[in-house]
Amino acid sequence: MKQIFSLVLAGIVGGLITLGGFQYLQESPTSNDHQPTYAQTVKNVNIPALTTKNSVSVDFRDAAAKSMPAVVHISSIIEQPTSGESDPFRFFFGDGFQSPFGDGMPRGGTGSGVIYTEDGYIITNNHVVAGATELEVTLYDNRTFKAKVVGTDEKSDLAVIKIEGYGFPTLELADSDDAEIGEWVLAVGNPFDLTSTVTAGIISAKGRNINLLGGGKAIESFIQTDAAVNPGNSGGALVDIEGKLLGINTAIASRTGSFAGYSFAIPAGLVKRVVSDIIQFGDYQRPFLGVTISELDGSYAQELGIDITQGVVIENLVEGGSAEQAGLQPKDVIVGIDGNEVKSVPELQERIGRAQVGDLITLNINRSGRDRAISVELRSE
Repeated sequence: MKQIFSLVLAGIVGGLITLGGFQYLQESPTSNDHQPTYAQTVKNVNIPALTTKNSVSVDFRDAAAKSMPAVVHISSIIEQPTSGESDPFRFFFGDGFQSPFGDGMPRGGTGSGVIYTEDGYIITNNHVVAGATELEVTLYDNRTFKAKVVGTDEKSDLAVIKIEGYGFPTLELADSDDAEIGEWVLAVGNPFDLTSTVTAGIISAKGRNINLLGGGKAIESFIQTDAAVNPGNSGGALVDIEGKLLGINTAIASRTGSFAGYSFAIPAGLVKRVVSDIIQFGDYQRPFLGVTISELDGSYAQELGIDITQGVVIENLVEGGSAEQAGLQPKDVIVGIDGNEVKSVPELQERIGRAQVGDLITLNINRSGRDRAISVELRSE
């Protein structure tokens, strides 16, 4: 699988940055204190500039007015590990890194969240709340609430927290499948502790895997945009021109830790699936296909003797897994799920991730040049 980004500092400005790790931003004129803010970064090479074909006059006022009241500011307190415990600073910065707070001293940071239900369930990123012992949420109208973590899912980088109350403003979910490259979007959040900030851009790509979450069981099928996202935007809203929630802003492509051209959001379809499970069960009830896979390209297609060049190749089957039970075979090429095209590994991961354990799905495959449709009942791991 070809990656256009390599992960260097995943979560650098996420749930693990403190005064020591925040040195990247100290010269920014907008950073008026030393409290870190959350946003993950991935180092990139040769980022091309994006331009739109036509200059179109678009009014973002309605979308901004709808979305801002539902986006919150999240402050966290995270206990510093004592001697002998795993220190996340050393994980990201190396064994020689010394925390400026010393062993056992708490540290804090800020991020964003999106109110999901009127009774106070809030979506954010896992890396915003990971390890937090205290959470405080500030609403658009400046009301503050203590929050508790309902559940998290590290492999999708999603989390749900809860505040007490009722009648909170929410956002209608967009259908992220219908979003198109070139479509206008807004990023709403709290970069550098600047509350209720709105930036605009377009969708640059869909189904983007940037190897942010460590591969393996991670689900990465990001919406890529050029809307400015900075530390503190993590967990905030990516909304469409109608003010509907299209995704949760999660990462930026940057050499410095600040916005340098592209940002990445978890699509609303996956968000809804994961968050609904967390609210109902406390964690994500994830289905597995039970395969190891790789992405098809021209040379691999030639090796397999098939005349298609896009899809996902099954390399191995997990014994007793969903795929083996359904009769799938190594070197089968998955080209669709339930009539929806699948051209890449991220697309397959997202489609499976959005299903439920026990669902019966139809995989469209190419086996030795012949098209087949195979029903698969999805099981848990």
